[in-house]
Amino acid sequence: MSRFPLSCRRALVLLCAVVPVLAGPMAAAAPGGTAASLTESRTFDTGTGTETAAVSVTSVTPANPTRTGSVTVRGTVTNNGDSPIVGSSVAPRQAVPLRGRGEIDEALARDGFDVSLDGGLIRGHGVDVDTVPPGLSRSFTLRVPVSDLELGDTGVYQVALSLTGQTENEQWDQVLGVGRTLLPWVADDDDLPDEPGTSLTVLWPLISTTHLNPQTDEGQVPILSDDALLSEISPGGRLYQLVTLGADLPVTWVVDPDLLASVDAMAEDYLVQGADGPIPGRGQEVARNWLLQLQEAVEDREVVALPFADPDLASLAHHGKEVPGSLGQLKDATRMAAPTVETVLGVEPTTDFAWPIEGAIDPEIVSVATSANASNVITRSDSLVPADELSRTPSAPRPIGGGITALVADTTLSQLFQEDMSRPGNVARAHQLLLSHTLAIHGQDPEAERNLLLAPQRMPTSSQVQAMAESLTSLRNDGHWIEFADLTETAAAAPDPGAGGPVPSADAYPAELRAQELPVHAFQAMRETRRTLNDFSAILSEPDRVVVPFGSAVQREMSTAWRDRESAAARYRTSVQNQLVQLTEQVSLIDKTRITLSGRSAVIPVTVENGLLQDVQGLELRLTSSRRLGLEVSGPQEVSVGGGLSQSVKFEAHSRANGRAFLEAQLYTPDGKPYGEAMRFQAQVTSITSTVLMVIGVGLLLVVLAGIRMYTQRKRLAAAGGGDDGEAGTTAVEEAPEPPAAPSAGAATGTDRSDSAATRAPSTAPKDGATAGPGAGPDDALPADGAEKELPAGESPADIGAAEPDGADRSEKLDRGGADRGGADRDA
Repeated sequence: MSRFPLSCRRALVLLCAVVPVLAGPMAAAAPGGTAASLTESRTFDTGTGTETAAVSVTSVTPANPTRTGSVTVRGTVTNNGDSPIVGSSVAPRQAVPLRGRGEIDEALARDGFDVSLDGGLIRGHGVDVDTVPPGLSRSFTLRVPVSDLELGDTGVYQVALSLTGQTENEQWDQVLGVGRTLLPWVADDDDLPDEPGTSLTVLWPLISTTHLNPQTDEGQVPILSDDALLSEISPGGRLYQLVTLGADLPVTWVVDPDLLASVDAMAEDYLVQGADGPIPGRGQEVARNWLLQLQEAVEDREVVALPFADPDLASLAHHGKEVPGSLGQLKDATRMAAPTVETVLGVEPTTDFAWPIEGAIDPEIVSVATSANASNVITRSDSLVPADELSRTPSAPRPIGGGITALVADTTLSQLFQEDMSRPGNVARAHQLLLSHTLAIHGQDPEAERNLLLAPQRMPTSSQVQAMAESLTSLRNDGHWIEFADLTETAAAAPDPGAGGPVPSADAYPAELRAQELPVHAFQAMRETRRTLNDFSAILSEPDRVVVPFGSAVQREMSTAWRDRESAAARYRTSVQNQLVQLTEQVSLIDKTRITLSGRSAVIPVTVENGLLQDVQGLELRLTSSRRLGLEVSGPQEVSVGGGLSQSVKFEAHSRANGRAFLEAQLYTPDGKPYGEAMRFQAQVTSITSTVLMVIGVGLLLVVLAGIRMYTQRKRLAAAGGGDDGEAGTTAVEEAPEPPAAPSAGAATGTDRSDSAATRAPSTAPKDGATAGPGAGPDDALPADGAEKELPAGESPADIGAAEPDGADRSEKLDRGGADRGGADRDA
């Protein structure tokens, strides 16, 4: 098939595009149209026909052109088909006026190409595009004089850019794709009032997720869960961008006090939780710089403080308000907001604004939001819809009863920057939409005074922040039809007549948002943590060291940031509770083993240990017995233990019967609640123990043995004093001292010396049966067998002693005489 020159083909396509416009209704009424008109009007599947290529506009400058100027449009062409695009060019089309905000949204949402809706081609201003392989892109830049766009009255216009060319599979010229942008146009400065009646309030949110752990180290050094916050406040991070860019913008700062507290903690020594334990943080200088920049940015500016940690009002209303204490947590979070902001930033914030997630409300949410003294609820126009359909955009403030004002943010404006703003096409689109919608709103009733509200997403990304900043800067510089106002000004403005409507019912609450809410058991866990904290703080000498970090942690458990992150939220709640319980367990009773109580009364010691770094006081220790009639224990005792010490508390016990008893020791808080686990142990009660019985038995045995010995000795002495002079012998035994105990084997040497001395001692035997002298013992006076010795015939003891003055000789003599005398007796 022969091919026409490229210039001829383009001319044919242009002619085909213009004919339907010139023909008007006749062409539309004809039973069949030209091939060109059919090609341009029908819709094809993605990647074919007019959707073969995607034409994206990345910038339009100036955003608000003048009559004598020109418009420069930059963009890209992306081949979405399966064949390379060849011989193509991008050309602008005539501007098409858009009547109202609805047509603005429809123009950018429309797919395909329709010459009646996209305008006629402007000749002489197109640019050629190199071959575009499938899946790849080519950029382009074209400049169009404003006069060629054929702009009319002040308003918003659509400018379409069409890609005309061929593919290797379809080698004839056709419209392969079309892109559209918006152009706000002020035909004459006289069309705008000297002082715009339309004002716009833009919320600039400084909100982040939870980063600060409740527990600190021994030196009260804060611990962060990770380094994510450091990344956010470092140059290039989203919070850094919010501060540096927001400083030059006419916005109202909406701040979460928890974020300020966390960054303020990083300004000094802090730790970061690592895999092997906390490690020193390195972001002190970054944190100080960020806070300094923020302080300068908000100076003399309006600052709205959300309740501490940005509680999830919808979750609290739908699941938490039935759990006792949950609403009190919201009030505590509200009370904490202003002091935290004043301490960190040095400005006095406004605290009477409540901001439910995405502005979705129902009667329960409004009730919970206002329970913490908020008189203004920030909602959105897709939630609070006027009862009557209006042809204009109403003003933001609307009374909803009970002295409460709903500040209704415009849904379209608020959602402009939720797309991926790392793509230049999305940035340019949002930029032009912001200018165009605000101009369209002004055009609805130029003389009316209205207050608009833009409430963006809570935590925009860095690219989204950049896009918002660029668009707001352009609106401030080029949007002479609007001015900026603070949130308090908007709240105080007169409501728009006829814009009122009922608060939607709970059934109308978006199911997608409801599925992201915190469940009931989450609020029950928060209640348990708060109860544990209250009981624990009542016994501490320095309760603020625990109440402040853990109280703040409970507030963080209700944060809106946990939406759609239930697993992470559950881990955080568990972590907070476990850390608090570990602290409470530092004050405990030391276990006792089984004890035995002897006698009718005894003292039972119970030891209380304090492993904390501060004193505990106000505790009461009670010891109770399972046998109240058999074992009575003294009453409760107050306990105060210094930090790192232990104390033994003694109880008096009185028993009435032997047997086994179980005792239980329990600590109690000042308000009578049990503290910690009870300590149980067993006691064996005995009035007289087996040891005492054994001692008594041994004593009785010794007494009996002593009596037997005395009796035996008396019998021996009585036998020794027998015969005619029995009385004398008895008297001698009674007066004689008790003989010494027999020497032990170990005293053998001493016994020998004693016997030797006794042998050398002089004999003092009494005469005629007389008793021994006072110096003699029983063994000295009597023979070994107990019988009295006999003297030789014709000799007296006096004679023997006189004959031998030496004692030894006398013994020897006494022994010999005794032997002879015995022999004479045997002979007889």
